[in-house]
Amino acid sequence: MKLSHQLLIGLLAGASLQLCQAQTPTRQHATALAADLAWAEGEVRRIDLGKKKMTLKHGEIKNLDMPPMTMVFTWEDGALPADLLTALKPGDKLRFQARMVDGKILLVALQP
Repeated sequence: MKLSHQLLIGLLAGASLQLCQAQTPTRQHATALAADLAWAEGEVRRIDLGKKKMTLKHGEIKNLDMPPMTMVFTWEDGALPADLLTALKPGDKLRFQARMVDGKILLVALQP
């Protein structure tokens, strides 16, 4: 094989490897994505721990481009502190982060 062909193959292989690495999310990148989520203000209207549903009257959720409204949120098992969830009752004010996952809006963080 000619030297020019070997160089070209080497350059293409290197560029392909860099492209693959750039598209693979790292732990640092995932942390940065979570940090990009906006905190929103909300008030608990209803909570059903068994069904993992919480109705919140909330302010703007910037990362979802959502205006203030009242709506039902869900969460995944283990995503939120159980002690905080069990202490919540209607009327409690909190801060939260939410994200869109598979067409559903999930709560991913809570602060009293």
